[in-house]
Amino acid sequence: MRLTRPMLAAAGAVAVLALAGCGAGDGSAETKIPVTATGSLESLAAKVKCTPDIQIDSDEVRQAICKVSAGKFVFATFATDRGQREWINDAKDYGGFYLVGRKWVVVGTDKQVKTMQQTLGGWEEIGTDHSKHTS
Repeated sequence: MRLTRPMLAAAGAVAVLALAGCGAGDGSAETKIPVTATGSLESLAAKVKCTPDIQIDSDEVRQAICKVSAGKFVFATFATDRGQREWINDAKDYGGFYLVGRKWVVVGTDKQVKTMQQTLGGWEEIGTDHSKHTS
């Protein structure tokens, strides 16, 4: 199955909207972030102790929902850096919190992203907050 940019953006938007939530910081001091992990979707998911439920499995992107005690989040891996950046840029228009590594992204709450960063490394990106816009 060949996915187009609009299909990928829609899938990302659905994932972000399904998983959007408020996270609260715990006020603890920042800890050292490990070297950014690499690997397949399954190997990255195993590092955070989840079994991925694959939603999209194409040549360009693999996307899964993971469930852990802290809730659900989305894991996505990409064939190219460019495909990853385009997906993130499109998805960030819908808000959300993103943990980004080389050719992978985790989408979840702020707290989930910060927690997984301690295992997977990477950096956090935050989507656009449209909650203050009026119509």
